[in-house]
Amino acid sequence: MKLINILELIKPVNNAVYAACLERFDAIAKPVGSLGGLETLLARIGAVYADENIDIGKKCVLVFCADNGVVSEGVARNNEDVTTAIARMMALGKSSVCVMAEACGAQVFPVDVGMKDTVKGLIDRKIMNGTGNISNGPAMSRDMAVAAMEVGARLARQKQREGFRLVATGEVGIGNTTTASAMASVLLDRPVAEMTGRGAGLSDEGLSRKIAVIEQAINHNRPNPDDPLDILCKLGGLDIAAMTGVFLGGAAYGVPVVMDGVISAVAALCAVRIKPLVRDYIIPSHISAEPASPLLCQALGLEPILKADMRLGEGTGAVALFPLLDMAAAVYHRAALLVDIVGVPSQEDLC
Repeated sequence: MKLINILELIKPVNNAVYAACLERFDAIAKPVGSLGGLETLLARIGAVYADENIDIGKKCVLVFCADNGVVSEGVARNNEDVTTAIARMMALGKSSVCVMAEACGAQVFPVDVGMKDTVKGLIDRKIMNGTGNISNGPAMSRDMAVAAMEVGARLARQKQREGFRLVATGEVGIGNTTTASAMASVLLDRPVAEMTGRGAGLSDEGLSRKIAVIEQAINHNRPNPDDPLDILCKLGGLDIAAMTGVFLGGAAYGVPVVMDGVISAVAALCAVRIKPLVRDYIIPSHISAEPASPLLCQALGLEPILKADMRLGEGTGAVALFPLLDMAAAVYHRAALLVDIVGVPSQEDLC
């Protein structure tokens, strides 16, 4: 299905069910609202499915692997070989996100959407062998960006049809904090220096170079700040484009999508700028160590409940949320209700 048709499928979530889910939490024998953001996240999931009997069952993470031409400008400590190495470990089930997902009963689906190399064991959806160098030209054509978005949306549909109740977003690609920071600067109309962090551990000199390269990329490409697709194809990466598609596809096919860190948040904001209704299908997970992360979440109007200074990528922050959601769902379904307790104390007494 083409992107334009996917966008037409996106409808509002069920806000009445959202309110009913929160009322159910209030009826549990505990202080009102005492599970904090976990209650809100569970209610958001219920609203997506229009079902108060919240079922988060099967969970997975789609990890998009792609290379970025801007790496040639020295914006990262490593080159594309590290993208390949991580992708190989992922294909073997040995990368960080694979181990974390196995620990909480989730599945990982690594996808080659734009790597320079080819790695056996990945889902092959390669659009091109890495993007262009954004410092002297666009990352990709508009058609390429749309094609990558359609890849993400179709995979979201496939996972929904396979019975997955939550789909998380992840990425692997050296240089993608550079593309994400460039996009965030334009999307939020903020100075590049304010949006740019050290990625995988840049020195002070390396950070200064990274900022200068991003500023050059924006000045050279002149993306239209009112056109998120223009920003994406000129400054972004194929991983960001595919994750944007997952957020759009999740909304179109009715499956909540868990947002990871800063790179995933850029994709989420891009999707919301394209279709505002998408926001209500997004489940935030964590605030990453990158400086743009809290500002992107603020722009989305979403409040992640985890803050652990994570900056690993791969969807690890999103997967870290899964066990907490499982525990919150267990309370929602199995904890005693106030009406079931003999000599029910008041909520004031419980506080």
